[in-house]
Amino acid sequence: MKAALVIMAAGMGSRYGGNKQVDGVGPSHEILMEYSIFDAIRAGFTKVVFIIKPEMLDMMKNLCGDRIARCKTRDGENVEVCYAFQDFSSVPAFYQIPAERVKPFGTTHAVLCARDVISEPFCVINADDYYGVDAFRIVYEELGRLKETGEATMVGYLLKNTVSINGTVSRGVCQTVDGKLTGVKETLKIQLFPDGSIADVADGQRVELDPEAVVSMNFWGFTPGIFQEMEAYFEDFLRNRAGTNIKAECLLPNMVGELVDEGRLTVSVLHSADRWFGMTYQEDRQNVMDELKKLHDAGVYPPSLRD
Repeated sequence: MKAALVIMAAGMGSRYGGNKQVDGVGPSHEILMEYSIFDAIRAGFTKVVFIIKPEMLDMMKNLCGDRIARCKTRDGENVEVCYAFQDFSSVPAFYQIPAERVKPFGTTHAVLCARDVISEPFCVINADDYYGVDAFRIVYEELGRLKETGEATMVGYLLKNTVSINGTVSRGVCQTVDGKLTGVKETLKIQLFPDGSIADVADGQRVELDPEAVVSMNFWGFTPGIFQEMEAYFEDFLRNRAGTNIKAECLLPNMVGELVDEGRLTVSVLHSADRWFGMTYQEDRQNVMDELKKLHDAGVYPPSLRD
């Protein structure tokens, strides 16, 4: 089965204080997305799509794109590598972009920008997260079972395993019943406290969260049929929600949650046996390096992903 790995790599990494997508953290200075690509290809994925800013093209090709294009799929063919640009050129003409706006319109907008290069089932991930070997295996298998329209999947992680001691994080907090997603709320300011408790601290409030709650780490699995829904949702966002807010974002968890609420999408929730980790803040970097070294030392990965 042909399947695409879609990597959202256009983010600016504002809280991290630099371009974390290209920060070498592996033993051979591998960046985090190289682990996802390695795991996806050995799971069976046949295409890699990088969603980037236009000015990142040469850098991304030199960093890993050209090398990935020489890698082989499980069937012995070359991995297909595509690039999609997330910028304002893809925004519908009816919307007047505020003059002060710099950033694009979030993760739903990002995936829509890749529509022209995706014709097979695909999964969407962040560039700056480590998802684990098992996650790609199970999502690849699930993609092969999805109907063309009305079905999707996601890999869920426990909230307690996705927070940072170095500051707040945003997560899609999920509700599930019998392995299906029944609701998701994008929670933008989640804080881990010294006593181990976890709470949403947005707007100066403290709302306790269950550490065992399932959260989305933007690891979604779709078929190309989702693009029609995605386009309609993004246009509605621009017409009725974005307004002149220069920071408004059209987020995948919110889109999926609304489609689930309306009965237009059924989402299976997969659980990976692997532990997630990622880099939100500079202070997270050393922990990520230590965790990756353990995986290399244990033989989960070869000494270098670049050989």
